[in-house]
Amino acid sequence: QVQLVESGGGLVQAGGSLRLSCTVSTASRIWFSFYAMGWYRQAPGKQRELVADITDDSSIHYEDYVKGRFTISRDNAKNMVYLQMNSLKPEDTAVYYCNRRGSSTWPWGQGTQVTVSS
Repeated sequence: QVQLVESGGGLVQAGGSLRLSCTVSTASRIWFSFYAMGWYRQAPGKQRELVADITDDSSIHYEDYVKGRFTISRDNAKNMVYLQMNSLKPEDTAVYYCNRRGSSTWPWGQGTQVTVSS
């Protein structure tokens, strides 16, 4: 069973920055470095959406609404994924989650709340 734990969220003013972290834990060994990972978010009343992803060879994709403001990275030695968020906007307010990319996902974590005030 894989457990995902997101952290680093908080309340920030528009234009501010936050750095989110995601720890991927498992009782059995997984080859974390083989998995493409993504950051997702879900705003109140909306569906969960992809924000950015990073493949096993660190190819990166950003959705248009965060391109140029957010940076995704990973540390395979620590089984961790990060999301640096700069120039935050009120519309970035959401619960942020990480998970593997692909046709199946691991059980979702609790996420971390990001609230951007105007």
